[in-house]
Amino acid sequence: MSGAIPVIDGHNDLPWRLRMRGQADIAGHAAGLHTDLPRLRQGGVKAQFWSVYVPCGTPQSEATVKVLEQIDLVHRLVDAHPGDLALATTADEVERISETGRIASLLGAEGGHCIDDSLGVLRSLYRLGVRYLTLTHGKNTAWADSATDEPAVGGLSAFGVEVVRELNRLGMMADLSHVAPETMHAALDVSTAPAFFSHSSARALCDHPRNVPDDVLTRVRDTGGVVMVTFVPFFLNEACRQWGDELVRAEDAIPAEYGSQEFERRQRDWIAANPCPPSTVRDVADHMEHVRDVAGITAVGIGGDFDGTEVLPAGLHDVSTYQSLFEELRTRRWSDADLRHLGWDNTLRVLRDTCG
Repeated sequence: MSGAIPVIDGHNDLPWRLRMRGQADIAGHAAGLHTDLPRLRQGGVKAQFWSVYVPCGTPQSEATVKVLEQIDLVHRLVDAHPGDLALATTADEVERISETGRIASLLGAEGGHCIDDSLGVLRSLYRLGVRYLTLTHGKNTAWADSATDEPAVGGLSAFGVEVVRELNRLGMMADLSHVAPETMHAALDVSTAPAFFSHSSARALCDHPRNVPDDVLTRVRDTGGVVMVTFVPFFLNEACRQWGDELVRAEDAIPAEYGSQEFERRQRDWIAANPCPPSTVRDVADHMEHVRDVAGITAVGIGGDFDGTEVLPAGLHDVSTYQSLFEELRTRRWSDADLRHLGWDNTLRVLRDTCG
């Protein structure tokens, strides 16, 4: 294998997995998890956006409490491993931390429901170190339409426009993963910052509403933005997309009164009885090449979504495998300079241009 390419990954859901397990340590391998410190280092990860996710079915005021608890969980993880992790909020901090041999840890809040329709809460999240807000998750907020819900406000409401403007003012990235295409365009009409997608793939290759259409990719190019391509199979090929739709229907049939651990057990049982169709590292590489071809080599990044999905492509089974993706791209004549753009430079530039 050629020299390791440094990685900054846009989205990892380990904090929620740890919450569900009642644990807060990643020193060594834990069964069923995609992420721990040894495997992060094996994969060449120098910086990670940790998702401080709260399910979108959570009542908004309760979601605000939970997102604060998730932020606290990440802070405690970092405090527990000062020789391996350090919190970062700017591009300069990411570079300084990575030069010390530690992994720069950034925070991204997944789902605008966690701000409880309050710009004051948004400002407070910023002060606690959060550097992106995904405007929606799987359901609409009162002010923004999700890709996987029925349209309600036609993209962004007037308050949604205020949210994007406040994100710009603060120096916080408006993450457009999970939002409807109309919301993508509405946010880009307002935003003065580069377009940012923390974990999305290309809709031209897989017609999932979570993926980025080509007309939006051209705006990513024009704003100097980045699409951090995800590894989740539902967004990679049509067979997996259709299987993912069946999984969602099965999940919706699980009674709401069941707790999260019972939900996850039943989810795993369904997957075991109904295996996902094949996907591989080649599918991910195809999406990266499409983003590059439409938006340019400076517009593509990596948002694996490890520990946020029950299934992953062959060859990308955990955070140790990023270098295998680079090897696949080398077979497609990507240069080391191209791979450096993908793995590190592009996202660091967007972080610097938006957050400092």
